[in-house]
Amino acid sequence: MHLPLSRAIAGRLDVLPEIGSTNAELVARATAGEEPDFSVLVTDNQTAGRGRLGRSWVAPPGTTIAISVLLRPGSLAGAGNWGNPGLGWLPLLAGLAMTRAVESMVSGHEVLLKWPNDVLIDGLKASGILAELLPSGGAVVIGAGLNLTMSVAELPVPTATSLTLNGVSPDEIADRALSAYLREFRALYEPFSLAGLDAASSGLRDAVTRACGTIGRKVRVELPDGTSLYGRADSLDTVGRLVVRPSDGPPQPVAAGDVTHLRYE
Repeated sequence: MHLPLSRAIAGRLDVLPEIGSTNAELVARATAGEEPDFSVLVTDNQTAGRGRLGRSWVAPPGTTIAISVLLRPGSLAGAGNWGNPGLGWLPLLAGLAMTRAVESMVSGHEVLLKWPNDVLIDGLKASGILAELLPSGGAVVIGAGLNLTMSVAELPVPTATSLTLNGVSPDEIADRALSAYLREFRALYEPFSLAGLDAASSGLRDAVTRACGTIGRKVRVELPDGTSLYGRADSLDTVGRLVVRPSDGPPQPVAAGDVTHLRYE
């Protein structure tokens, strides 16, 4: 891949012709060395990609792009775990950046962020995000996958889509998409980092709420314990959890789960 636009934005950008997982590779590199803040690892042939909840993520070579970004905000030094309340906003920040990037490329289509970090074009998934904390606790790797040129026959599920299926030209598509994502990511990340990962004062909480198509919808949330929660998605709380209001009980914050947007009211 020829990525001149993207190289101008990343702190460091390495392109791999093939890799099992860009997230796993960048975590290993960051743990072993001194990769700088906003280092980026990218490939268009990821053979052992991972999605949320341990799912596999594989696509035909050259049809998607897998992107991992290393973040070293100073407020994470010595954190050691996901205890910093701002950490839950980092995958949402990446999801918002991807939403804005995709929106800048497609025309005449609705682009929304689905909580926690899927990007939908007209209700179909074009991108997903996965965040991983380094063992030291001092850095986070944010992985993203974006469907670039997949045909209908190549889509893994009927609920997926790609940029070219929505009218985006395939010419230099990887560099245009990656540079748009990194530009939006940096524009959100820098004020958030300077604010000590405070989503409210940095404006991130309001920005994510405005872009999140889940807010205000009737939803079903499949929780990690196997149960399901039905209700209206009301808001995002201070740590980025989705607050769901069941019809017969108090609001319930959800930290993790599979969300389905329901069509009935």
